[in-house]
Amino acid sequence: MYTISLFYYPILIICSYCVLSHCLDPGSFNAVLDVDGQELRAAAKYYMLPAFHSKGNGGGLALSSRDGSCPHNVMQENHAQSNGHPVKLFPVNKLDVNIRLSSDVNIVFHAATTCVQATGWRMGGVDAITGRRYVKSGALIGHPGASTVSNWFKVEKNEHGDGYKIIFCPSVCSFCKVVCGDVRAFDENGKKWLGLSDGSPLIVDFRKI
Repeated sequence: MYTISLFYYPILIICSYCVLSHCLDPGSFNAVLDVDGQELRAAAKYYMLPAFHSKGNGGGLALSSRDGSCPHNVMQENHAQSNGHPVKLFPVNKLDVNIRLSSDVNIVFHAATTCVQATGWRMGGVDAITGRRYVKSGALIGHPGASTVSNWFKVEKNEHGDGYKIIFCPSVCSFCKVVCGDVRAFDENGKKWLGLSDGSPLIVDFRKI
């Protein structure tokens, strides 16, 4: 039988805590993970796909025009086999190398379009016909503040299971009044347009390219 000196008890307690917590940096616990369990890296390319990737749930995200004009709107492909356009996420803190839950990020398509303008996401104004606010392109990266408040989104964990949801509730302007909500896909005339909603968010996963 082995005996252990009381001198070692504090060390054992510390080591036990490290095993339980995996001795990880506190930031690791609120990291957004891709489908392989790896932390999302800032400026890396990912496909943003529906978490429940099956027939009827649609495919990845892309850009298209709702009315034949620019800027293009963000939409979800109808076919599950289509990955859509890759996206890059840029955190509000330029020193962050990973994407964190509930933190402001720019979301940018890594793609070229017929519209000669930026492919970053931004929340548009209220549509005169549908009364909805749609996610559009044209946002630039960075410069957090009142003039760019519509350009910032957040990634949140799905409260009801696997995957993540995208929300619009920017924190980059303390005095700005914004209407927060989930980003969901609205089915209109056979196409799925992303827009602001108070429920039924689009649940997505991130697949690194």
